[in-house]
This record gives sequence, structure tokens and C-alpha cells, in this order.
Amino acid sequence: MSKSESLSVPLPFDGAITRFFEEDAPRDVHKAIVETRKDHVLDPGFPYDRRMDKDDYKDQLDALQVELVKFHAWVRDSGQRIAVVFEGRDAAGKGGSIKRVRANLNPRVAGVVALQKPSEREAAQWYFQRYVQHLPAGGEIRLFDRSWYNRGVVEHVFGFCTPTERATFFRQLPDFEQMIVDDGIRLTKIWLNVGRAEQLRRFLDRESDPLKQWKLSRIDVDGLKRWEAYSDAIAETLALGHTAHAPWTVIRADDKRRARLAVIRAILAPVDYDGKDRDVVGRPDPAICGGPEMWADHSAPGV
Repeated sequence: MSKSESLSVPLPFDGAITRFFEEDAPRDVHKAIVETRKDHVLDPGFPYDRRMDKDDYKDQLDALQVELVKFHAWVRDSGQRIAVVFEGRDAAGKGGSIKRVRANLNPRVAGVVALQKPSEREAAQWYFQRYVQHLPAGGEIRLFDRSWYNRGVVEHVFGFCTPTERATFFRQLPDFEQMIVDDGIRLTKIWLNVGRAEQLRRFLDRESDPLKQWKLSRIDVDGLKRWEAYSDAIAETLALGHTAHAPWTVIRADDKRRARLAVIRAILAPVDYDGKDRDVVGRPDPAICGGPEMWADHSAPGV
């Protein structure tokens, strides 16, 4: 019996996710979810067949969160400006990663930027304008839970922008990010990639759990049948948004534990902050972390 059934809570969107799983999911995706144990990774091409050991994960996470506290103090005291962009498919783990990054940080220093649908006035502004006001001031860290890259992927896939507007976005994007970096902001862009079967498994978990149902949106449901359209948009966005001054870090996130550790290391590794323990920070796991080629090499449809 599911959590929703035991508590008599109706499934969101009239059970549309379960219905997709039962009626429309690709056969290999359905089979992977049904036949694979919960502690196993669904994607057969993932470099690890099981999730990271929980105790090992906790030990590493605790040590890295100490490093984040040092990093946070250095940013605050030195007046540094840090912006971290989190992008990826729905249910790729953006929110969970952000939660682990700022778990022990002062929210006045390390704030989350998660903008809603543009207002009528914002929609009539220069596209980047509403994001500029949320960039960090001195001594601040800003974690963008989605960003200006909405135009490259979600808006394009659902027809919320015109082809001309999207082309203008990509034409202006390199200069926009160059100005951010030239002004002294340290910009880190992280793309969390998740396989189709794992995404659907996470959606099903959210649908059946009353404590997680709030995470689901109509976009999530309608996007289930647009996997290939998302893939095409992602490929173009990673290619056109990857520059020397603002490169993408792509992390394969089918295992949330490994992905969260890689995210923290991707933020900390390039920075020489006070008291840094290089042995603890190390570098992100190269088996799951790289540039856009990491996505391109593992973006086949299906699982």
C-alpha cells in the first residue's frame, strides 16, 4: 500500500504520472523500474551499479559541509561574490543539492534564488533584467534554483518563447555572463543530468508521498512525453552556453548521494579560501562529472 493510499490522500493531477508509467512509458524504462531494486541504479551505463554506501556518504558530506562553512566565512569576511547556477531536468536533484550546500550556512549570506513565472511587467523587460537584481553583492553567495537558462530549455520546449526570442537569448548570453565574471562575480554553472527511468521513478515516489507531492507541477506531468524535445534543447543549450569564462559542469545524478558530493566539490575545488583542507575537498568524481561531453556521451533515449 502506498503512502497516499494509507492516508487516503488523492494522487496529484489525477494520477497522471502513474498512468503514464502504466500506459505510455517506453518498455525499457518500465522494465527497469519494475525489475530493479531500490538501492540499484537504473541506468546500465552509469559507472556504478549501486547507490553510494550511506555511511561513506554521510562521512564525506559532514567533512565537506565543514569546508562549506569555512568557504562561507571567507566569502562573508572578504567581500567575495559567488553565484552558482543549478540546472537540469525535473527531479534531477537541484533542490536536494542546494539543501545540502546551505544546510549549515547563514541564509543571509547564502540565499536561494528560485523565481516564479514572470509577471506581466517582467515579461515586458529585457529578458536578463529580473535575474540581475538577484546577483550577489559583496560577501554573498547566491544559489540559483533554475536561472536565465529557462529560455534555452523549458520555455522553448513548451512554446513559452518564440524562436526569435530564444535566438536573441543565445546571442546575448556569452556577453551577459562575461560581464558578470568581469565584474568580479565567481560564476559556477552546474547541470545535473538524470536518466529517463530514474526521473520517472522519482516522479512516482513524489506522486505517492503526501510529503513530496508539492514538488510536482503540471510542467512535470506534461513534460513526461517530451523527453526527446528536452534532450534536443539541452544539447543545444549546453553547447551554446559553454564558454571559457563561464563553462558548464555536468554531473550525472542518477545516484543522488554521489551527485551531491560532486556538486559541493565542484563549488569548492576551484577556490583558494582560508583554511581549505585540500585532502577533504579533492575534486569531483571524474566518472560522473565533466563538461558538456559528459552529457553528450550518456544522453541516449530510454534508460
